[in-house]
Amino acid sequence: MTKTICIILTVLLFMACSKETAEPDPVPAENMYFPPLTGTNWETKSISDLKWNQNAVQPLLDYLQLKNSKSFIILVNGRIVLENYFNNHTASTNWYWASAGKTLTSTVTGIAQQENLLNINDKVSKYLGTGWTSETLAKENLITCKHLLTMTSGLDDSTDDVESANLIYKADAGTRWAYHNVYVKLQDVVKKASGQSWEAYFNSKLRDKIGMNGAWVQIDANSVYTSTTRSMARFGLLMLNKGKWENNIILNEAYFNEATSTSQNINLGYGYLWWINGKASYHLPQSQLTFQGSVIPTAPNDMFMALGKNDQKIYVIPSKKMVVIRMGEAADNANLALSDFDKTLWEKINALYQ
Repeated sequence: MTKTICIILTVLLFMACSKETAEPDPVPAENMYFPPLTGTNWETKSISDLKWNQNAVQPLLDYLQLKNSKSFIILVNGRIVLENYFNNHTASTNWYWASAGKTLTSTVTGIAQQENLLNINDKVSKYLGTGWTSETLAKENLITCKHLLTMTSGLDDSTDDVESANLIYKADAGTRWAYHNVYVKLQDVVKKASGQSWEAYFNSKLRDKIGMNGAWVQIDANSVYTSTTRSMARFGLLMLNKGKWENNIILNEAYFNEATSTSQNINLGYGYLWWINGKASYHLPQSQLTFQGSVIPTAPNDMFMALGKNDQKIYVIPSKKMVVIRMGEAADNANLALSDFDKTLWEKINALYQ
């Protein structure tokens, strides 16, 4: 009997040891990658490494080409998974960000605040002086830098002109959400607060610190950024990492969290010049209607976005450690920041990993 028990115990011990050695150690979480600040080297990750669906790649690329795209990049953990160029566009060609570049202004405003050059809760006239609008002094003094960041200045949005004569009272600041080009006055605020030109401050505090290329171009009332697609991806990677580039804090996390969260109670889908997915409702440019549901219902709920005219896109998805970039002409007819293209594009992207 004792012999039998010993045999059983020996077998059980052997089985336990076999099971222990058969199970590999858990795969460590992949570290976040940041490309060098200079040169063209950028680590990649293959579709097969990610165990994504290779059969879903070509339908996605076909759709992008059909919809007038010029470039498309997917990063996962900072590594390039897809990088494609269409219609004679190349990796070294600059293209405009349109309103997606508003997020650059938001970010640099936050950097200036963390350097104690300004406070977003200050009234704009503290930096620009009175008379920067055509409102009464009492109404003008209601408008803070934060109102410009959140599109709640209360100024009449029937024109995008930002000359003082065309900045006309519509409602008290903070009581009405309306998409308006007046946000660009934040660049003047940073210029006054820093004592530098907007471009010089932007380049030294953001662009050069993450290896972007590009420049600001003035088109009528718009200050438009142009760069390569990889530069747009670098900015998306910075924001995926909550304002950090490797171990360097470019933008502090507190401001990042404010910027990429609902910033006011009128348009739940809007932060500090960032669009926010996954909220109960949202507003669209040039509309006072409230739309129920998520901005892009086919996309992850935790996604935040930089969206520009003619479908310039930066999608940042923290839960998937993913950044998606699209540059190009309008996918369909000329449109503003948001279009049906987003919904279908995300159906195609989802097919990669579902």
